[in-house]
Amino acid sequence: MNLTAESHRIPLSDGNSIPLLGLGTYADPQKTPKGSCLEAVKIAIDAGYRHIDGAFVYFNEHEVGQAIREKIAEGKIKREDIFYCGKLWNTCHPPELVRPTLEKTLKILQLDYVDLYIIELPMAFKPGDALYPKDENGKFIYHETDLCATWEALEACKDAGLAKSIGVSNFNRRQLEMIMNKPGLKYKPVSNQVECHPYFTQPKLLEFCRQHDIVIVGYSPLGTSRDESWVNVSSPPLLKDPVLNAIGKKYNKTAAQIALRFNVQRGVAVIPKSFNPQRIRENFQIFDFSLTEKEMKEIEALNKNVRYVELLM
Repeated sequence: MNLTAESHRIPLSDGNSIPLLGLGTYADPQKTPKGSCLEAVKIAIDAGYRHIDGAFVYFNEHEVGQAIREKIAEGKIKREDIFYCGKLWNTCHPPELVRPTLEKTLKILQLDYVDLYIIELPMAFKPGDALYPKDENGKFIYHETDLCATWEALEACKDAGLAKSIGVSNFNRRQLEMIMNKPGLKYKPVSNQVECHPYFTQPKLLEFCRQHDIVIVGYSPLGTSRDESWVNVSSPPLLKDPVLNAIGKKYNKTAAQIALRFNVQRGVAVIPKSFNPQRIRENFQIFDFSLTEKEMKEIEALNKNVRYVELLM
């Protein structure tokens, strides 16, 4: 796959297309200074990013929306240049909650539509104001979910023009098939956002999704931070891998740039999260070189089925 900075998009099955490199905006509101996300998105847009991945539960969609609007006002971009992905949280699976939840996101962003709206997880929590509802013993309160009914509500959001495309996240093959085999299916998922990097290459899921024209969007494409509250810190740090660093040396690139290029080159969109200006710019510098077939195979062979984000809930 020969990619340039101008054409680093991959077609979606509904006629839309997704930029292969995006900025992840996941943030812990307790640890992230206000305004960090706003500045990061503006820096990213200036660097050439057009794909921004966000979520209501990151508590910073107001900053993302402000950054996009400011860049539109500057004449740097038009709204249609930006590809924004929003997510339906676990407490909002009942069909009657889907559209109001998306409308809330649009109000926070101050945008008329999102480019992609996805079901964040194929499991549900008890609906209500608590985003992580727990009982008196500190255990999560789950809620029975009908993914097909939730999906129909997403289809209605697409028909209403509130979302250009609809997809899923953290779905396995069985859950994808449940949607795709649903009687009366109007739109199939265009994408499935999952953890994907050289230590967790997802070969079987990637092959299944390719066969069905579902684009894999890889989160944590560089591994993750070593935050033990949500990360498996016993896993080896990806960016210290000797193979990635050796290939990086050949191209005068970092291990991170090699890891990103690897996924992009096999048609996986990547959304590295960074609020660091230098790294945001650096992560974008992956369209001026190509890995050889031999190097792609060497990186594929690094797969250890290591999942950093364990989603213990």
